[in-house]
Amino acid sequence: MRRLEKDKIPEAGQTVVLIDGVCHLCQGLVRFIIPRDPKGHIKFAPLQGEQGRAHQLAAGLEAGRLDTVILLENGRVYTESSAVLHIARKLRYPWPCAYAFIIVPRPLRDRLYRFVARNRYRWFGRDETCLIPSPEIRSRFL
Repeated sequence: MRRLEKDKIPEAGQTVVLIDGVCHLCQGLVRFIIPRDPKGHIKFAPLQGEQGRAHQLAAGLEAGRLDTVILLENGRVYTESSAVLHIARKLRYPWPCAYAFIIVPRPLRDRLYRFVARNRYRWFGRDETCLIPSPEIRSRFL
């Protein structure tokens, strides 16, 4: 976990998930989260976009890194399996129960995460351009 630079922190109380905007698995994650976060607390941005790059730099991460989901929450930065588990914790029941996997040592969790991340385009596909949100969900994107 890292901390964000103060001037780049999302608004107070705002949770931001940065995804690979061309990855079908990542797009599926967005589609999975939205109905399970009915109050719309979680916002999204593609890693390839201006907001995504700015947040990556503020978090001390390599800009343009597309191999991880990034969660920005309360001035903290979570990546890889930690990001996924912290996201699950914010969703409607029963998904917060998945947070129990936080007890699995992070190196083991992240090894599995990286294996899926390396193969995600082959297994799930990708687009040539980033996800364009529909009018119904556009307000959820930065």
